Amino acid sequence: MTVNTLPNVNNDLKKIADKIYNGQRISDTDGLYLFEHGSLAFVGALANHVREQKHGDTTYFNRNFHIEPTNACIYSCHFCSYSKLYAHRDEAWELSLEQMMDIVKKYDNEPVTEVHIVGGVHPKMNLEFFAELLRNIKAHRPELHIKGFTAVELDYMFRKAKKTVLEGMQYLKDAGLESLPGGGAEIFAPEVREQICADKIDGAGWLKIHQTAHELGMQSNATMLFGHVENYEHRIDHMRQLRDLQDQTNGFNTFIPLKFRNGDNDMSHVSESSLIEDMKMYAMARIYLDNFPHIKAYWPMLGRQNAQLSLSFGVNDIDGTIDDTTKIYSMAGSEEQTPSMSTEELVVLIKQAKRRPVERGTLYNVIKDYSEIVHTDLPSLN
Repeated sequence: MTVNTLPNVNNDLKKIADKIYNGQRISDTDGLYLFEHGSLAFVGALANHVREQKHGDTTYFNRNFHIEPTNACIYSCHFCSYSKLYAHRDEAWELSLEQMMDIVKKYDNEPVTEVHIVGGVHPKMNLEFFAELLRNIKAHRPELHIKGFTAVELDYMFRKAKKTVLEGMQYLKDAGLESLPGGGAEIFAPEVREQICADKIDGAGWLKIHQTAHELGMQSNATMLFGHVENYEHRIDHMRQLRDLQDQTNGFNTFIPLKFRNGDNDMSHVSESSLIEDMKMYAMARIYLDNFPHIKAYWPMLGRQNAQLSLSFGVNDIDGTIDDTTKIYSMAGSEEQTPSMSTEELVVLIKQAKRRPVERGTLYNVIKDYSEIVHTDLPSLN
């Protein structure tokens, strides 16, 4: 079935579809119209077309683990179920350098390729503290790719150290940092940010940190927190600013829409978005962000079955094996309270969705193609 054979498709939608099938960039007006008037089936078909033009059936995952240095944080984001204000740090954890290195060493005999380091913003965990952690990890396991620190964490580190963004990024790169995650972007629109995370770095600051990383030869990811108090115009504005920066630097690897979860936070009164809205967001991201190579869904946040479903709505990456010590997802009310899957389970998940599983490195170098493994030889997810 093509979009032109779907029922209730008006001429305006068909014109947008023609642009997409011809490989043309859609405008902000087109994107907003698709959000408001395109059915899930319509935008899903478009997104799947773009996904298969770029990647065919290939779906990526990697073998990674997380280090979360602390959940004590000086900021008070209303949507956050994870952090504890630094003033109430008796409810929080704070890992020492030795404890974090113990986590790294736990994987010494495992074929992991990436360590992902993110956490709260802790006054004692400054630029030099984390630079020492990076040096220690690289001294212990040089081949392990270090992806670390949201722009929120980096902004605080650099300001406390009285370094410019360029000086701070270069310092961490020299210590061993290789790429940035996309966290902390939330929604760039100031009027929304004022409502949900007024006291931390703004959208312009987030973009500057990622632009500087790109200019230093470091790649990064981008995110957007959706499904709370924002509207479709805010989503398009957010993605436009990312698309514009990608036009300049080509430094973004992937875009990750992050579903707002209302468990145990100051926005518990806000209803969560529906599964239909979630899939539409993934599809719109794939359609609008034409210069982003990859669209990723975090399977722990969505749940395994919904992650499979997202592979039909533009997603071509479902993250990695994670680790069962990861707390950010479960504390936010995610579908997966013990977010860990083996490589074999991830392969099954992808194969059940009729896609081709490929293990990648952080920068999307292919490590192993699992398409030839017979499905019946793998464990069931049920």
